Amino acid sequence: MKKIGIIGGLGPESTIDYYRLILDLYRKEKTEKEGPEIIIYSLNFNKVFRIMETMRWDKLKDLLVDAVKSISKAGADFALIASNTPHIVFEQVKALSPIPMLSIVEETCKVIECLSLKKVGLFGTQITMQSDYYQKVFERYSITIAVPKKHEQEYIHKKITTELLFGKILEETRKGLLSIVEKMIERNSIQGLILGCTEIPLILTKDDFGITFFNTSKIHAESAVKYCLS
Repeated sequence: MKKIGIIGGLGPESTIDYYRLILDLYRKEKTEKEGPEIIIYSLNFNKVFRIMETMRWDKLKDLLVDAVKSISKAGADFALIASNTPHIVFEQVKALSPIPMLSIVEETCKVIECLSLKKVGLFGTQITMQSDYYQKVFERYSITIAVPKKHEQEYIHKKITTELLFGKILEETRKGLLSIVEKMIERNSIQGLILGCTEIPLILTKDDFGITFFNTSKIHAESAVKYCLS
């Protein structure tokens, strides 16, 4: 059994969700009396958020490399970054990591590709929705990614950064997010929706409108448990 290393704190609520998901998934595979060995490095959220907001990607890369080296020294056999947005520098971090790393983007892509979907929507922070690190992976499998319109992106980003990051779940926000999903189905003919921010599954907890909502946190956690037991 391999020791799991989690780079978390980005934000704290989703890191807690990761821990619960991995524990539950592991127990289903093994026994309710067992649990995996997990090492969590919880980064300073405000520090990382400022770095990402100012798009200092080299600084972000260095911070994550230091974190993965720390959990490697602590005994982790592999690592995952418990957040979508920092995956903008995932390839650079992976190249410098002393231990294997599991990408939330690649693992999500594998699940969607297995379902033979060809067009999916993407919710996330503005950085995630406006960057192409998801598209670069998905285009290898001829899967198109659609993103919300600019004003919709601003709404989603605001709700993530002012509510969801702090565990604030409001029904009004849930309805607002679902309204954007409905519009994207009509406008973009999406066949599924990537919840590309690890806080979004905290509020969009079930599929809706007849399409699958892909919980990237859960997919990532499932991959971690599978790798841990391999």
